[in-house]
Amino acid sequence: MGWKLSAGAFAWEPQPGDRVWRGNQPAASPAVSEEQRSLLAILDLRREMPALRATKSFLSLLFQVPRVLLLLVRDALLGVCREVCSVHFLSAASLLSVFLAALSWSLLHLLPPLENEPKAMLSPSEHQERLRSHGQQLQQLQAELNKLRKEVARVRKAHSERVAKLVFQRLNEDFVQKPDYALSSVGATIDLEKTSHDYEDTNMAYFWNRFSFWNYARPPTVILEPDVFPGNCWAFQGHQGQVVIRLAGRVQLSDITLQHPPPSVAHTEDASSAPRDFAVFGLQVDDKTEVFLGRFTFDVKKFAIQTFHLQNDSPSAFPKVKIQILSNWGHPRFTCLYRVRAHGLRISEGEGSATGATRGPH
Repeated sequence: MGWKLSAGAFAWEPQPGDRVWRGNQPAASPAVSEEQRSLLAILDLRREMPALRATKSFLSLLFQVPRVLLLLVRDALLGVCREVCSVHFLSAASLLSVFLAALSWSLLHLLPPLENEPKAMLSPSEHQERLRSHGQQLQQLQAELNKLRKEVARVRKAHSERVAKLVFQRLNEDFVQKPDYALSSVGATIDLEKTSHDYEDTNMAYFWNRFSFWNYARPPTVILEPDVFPGNCWAFQGHQGQVVIRLAGRVQLSDITLQHPPPSVAHTEDASSAPRDFAVFGLQVDDKTEVFLGRFTFDVKKFAIQTFHLQNDSPSAFPKVKIQILSNWGHPRFTCLYRVRAHGLRISEGEGSATGATRGPH
């Protein structure tokens, strides 16, 4: 048996001749001297010394950490105190305070107050005064509104009257703007002896004659009335006929106007019963002499009111005028006349004569 120094420590290694215990085999305990026991105790103490030294060094480092932290905190506080006491920091703080004061003043005075900001309570007298002021304002607004309504009504009434006047003027004048001497209201009549007979539908006449108060046929005097609407006309048999009108005095005839509703307003959208070709004659006082004043064509495709200038070169005054219808626009049974107008210059009984007139065809 021998001891051997290995890695800074003593280790025991068996030597030849030493008795070693192996497994479960019993071995006899060798005899150990006192010197050997003391040496083993020293070796055990030296083996435990590195652990004790490491523990002591760790504790010393652990106690130094708070000290270092305290030193750092002290240095930071000293730096802050130096900055606080410096002139630059004081000037910066003063400028910041001035800026904050200006900002607060602008927020209080320049910005509008919030809607949800609580308002000061009004006293009863102030409340009544405010109500009275609002009531006066409402009364003023109501007065202005009434004035505006009256102005609108006045303008509308004036405009309506103007439009109505213009419409009635157009209806009365029918854009002809010439005096009508074949108007029943000024004294014109129909010479029934020289006028064609009315058209009569025997079937319809038999039916309607049961009701004596209903007369479906219109007399020839209807052509002297200004009421022109579909159906209100004088109808005669076939496509040729004539009507003789006693004028309102002796008239130097210049124009003749015929009127017939357009197909667009007719119930059947048909204007085949309208006159087409016609001739105009002036009858002298003897009631026999006829003066040819022209032949014309009424075109239903044009205007509803058409005026024709007569060939009365040497002006002659006539008490009567004859309108002779030569054809219509295709209706096989009858022809309708709605309105006939005679224009010219009326003369007194002692003025003018028809001696210079020329005789025309019948």
